Amino acid sequence: MQTEHTGLKRHLKVRHIRLMALGSTIGVGLFLGSASAIKIAGPSILLGYLLAGIVAFIVLRTLGEMAVHEPVAGSFAAYANTYVGPLAGYMVGWGYWTYWIVVGIAEVTAVGIYMGIWFPETPQWIWALSSILMMGLINLIAVKVFGEFEFWFALIKVVAIVAMIALGAAVILFGFTNDWTPIGLSNLWKHGGFFPNGISGMLLSLQMVLFAYVGIEMIGLSAGEAENPRKTIPMAIDSLAWRILIFYMGAILVILAIFPWNEVGQQGSPFVVMFERIGLREAAGIINFVVITAALSSCNAGIFSGGRLLYALSTNGYAPSPFAKLSKYGVPHRAVIATVAVCMSGVVLNYFVPDKAFQYVMAAVTFIGLMVWIAILVTQIQFRRSLTKDQVEQLGYRAPWWPYSSWFALAFIGLVVVMMGFHEDARIALVLGPCLLGLYLIMFYLAGLHHKTKLNRKFQ
Repeated sequence: MQTEHTGLKRHLKVRHIRLMALGSTIGVGLFLGSASAIKIAGPSILLGYLLAGIVAFIVLRTLGEMAVHEPVAGSFAAYANTYVGPLAGYMVGWGYWTYWIVVGIAEVTAVGIYMGIWFPETPQWIWALSSILMMGLINLIAVKVFGEFEFWFALIKVVAIVAMIALGAAVILFGFTNDWTPIGLSNLWKHGGFFPNGISGMLLSLQMVLFAYVGIEMIGLSAGEAENPRKTIPMAIDSLAWRILIFYMGAILVILAIFPWNEVGQQGSPFVVMFERIGLREAAGIINFVVITAALSSCNAGIFSGGRLLYALSTNGYAPSPFAKLSKYGVPHRAVIATVAVCMSGVVLNYFVPDKAFQYVMAAVTFIGLMVWIAILVTQIQFRRSLTKDQVEQLGYRAPWWPYSSWFALAFIGLVVVMMGFHEDARIALVLGPCLLGLYLIMFYLAGLHHKTKLNRKFQ
């Protein structure tokens, strides 16, 4: 199904989509959130990133299967509406829009923390406000320009991570900046072992680890504006999964090998601290710049995703009709402006509770993101069940190891949700998350949508 009639422009190339999804994922989860996860799990966080990476790959492939079969702008909200029901489509669409709102807040909160290293006297909320306004303006440009901007923005942090891993490897293997005495990998087990806080420590860290990967699914939202989506989506997905796994595993391995896990602080980025520890203060400043651009890039992608979701909800009758209006450049400008306006709540959070803002937001975004992943997996199971054997054989892009992979991913995510109840900072999300879902359920019934059947059946 094509979407030209909606006014959206198919101007996103495979390199745009690949870097957009990579950019949305490599953000605060890696650069800032990894510090909290390392404190809980120690070196065993590497195992957590590996397991979570496998689950992320499964989710991405199940989404890719549906996106290639039916490349529409509403992505998994559209598929939930079609294969599960209108309520599911409504809940997933609004839930994922909320997710990107919270991601935007998390990213601009991180910008405030990073900028505090250079400008400690400037209030954190000022940087948050400036970031949201700047990213909002970029999202009002034509999608082709946005895609190009995001491509280069994301490329900065990708190149930086590769260089960082290479430099760290030189320290570990050859002793660069350490009088040419190799550091080796002994820090992975010298300070309390690989599991210093036991298996439970690794399990407790999984919600933070999954937070790092949540966002990878935004690749499905680009299907409605991708050139030749049946070709570009599989190419982007297949290259994206292993790249993210390497970036996360490689970067965290370097940090844990260079200095003891129990010395990784929670003030600022552990990557900046790493370079300061090995005597490269200039490099630490560069890395601080990179992590700021990383957070801005992820926020930028979040506003893009939120705007497209609100547009899709509106075209299907699930949101006010004015949000379906497009600018002359094919941008859902009203939906983008509304998304940015709600993101402004993050400025308030940074004003009143700057010290706890990131922890609260990370917990909330993880819960919503995991609910979206569950919705994707359940929808794909229903999608497969709706197909005949011949139709399955004709699928242009199939999820591997089905149905075992989908059920494994669901079980893993269920475990993470349970473990959130044992983590003090994450426990609040188990209260706020269901309340949010309840709010959307009430909205669904107050709007009278339960009397309609499938509406347009598919988001356009």
